[in-house]
Amino acid sequence: MKDKKSDYRSAGENREEKMYSIRVWDIPTRLFHWLLVGLVIFSFITGKIGLTAMRYHEWSGFAILVLVGFRLVWGFIGGQQSRFGTFVKGPAAVIRYASSLLRADSKRHIGHNPLGGWSILAMLLSLLVQAGTGLFANDDILTEGPLFDLVSKQTSNWLTGIHRLNQNILLLLVVIHIGAVVFYLIAKRDNLIKPMITGNKHWHQPHDSSWGNPALALLLVAVVVAVFYTIIY
Repeated sequence: MKDKKSDYRSAGENREEKMYSIRVWDIPTRLFHWLLVGLVIFSFITGKIGLTAMRYHEWSGFAILVLVGFRLVWGFIGGQQSRFGTFVKGPAAVIRYASSLLRADSKRHIGHNPLGGWSILAMLLSLLVQAGTGLFANDDILTEGPLFDLVSKQTSNWLTGIHRLNQNILLLLVVIHIGAVVFYLIAKRDNLIKPMITGNKHWHQPHDSSWGNPALALLLVAVVVAVFYTIIY
């Protein structure tokens, strides 16, 4: 006699989707992300404190500049999901994804989705502007950027204004980024934080994804530090 319970279990097992652990974010990309988080928070705090804390604010800004410089190059030679060519899409793809975002069947992405890709570029640009203008900025009290003497006081004041304005833009981008992470976690049941910690993500099918070489990343950081330090100091 045929076991109906056995048939029921088999049908249930067939309906269950097998998940695979796939590689997403390589170690250099993850270190970049979390170091940047810490440095942005540290820079914001020291900038608000001012006075003697500005010395640490300057060094934090230099470190952010190095990280952004590293990430811009790593976006071409890093792991597959870290490369700009993987996640930076054209306007049509962005609009198509945005229009389907609130639907239950919206397409999931292993790494950054088309909207996320452009938000990453916007944040990198804002960070570059923030760190770059800080090199020439002044507070009319004690602090002058390391490249202050290369420009006139009027130009320095103008760049200082951009530095302060862009701080608000950067904060807005950070808030949007955090809001997006929370949205995907709650509404989409897609945990974007865990892969940025472990490097792996559960996916419905096998997927080969290349990882960036940590030794190459370390060499790149050393080169970026050397170049920026020579130019700035």
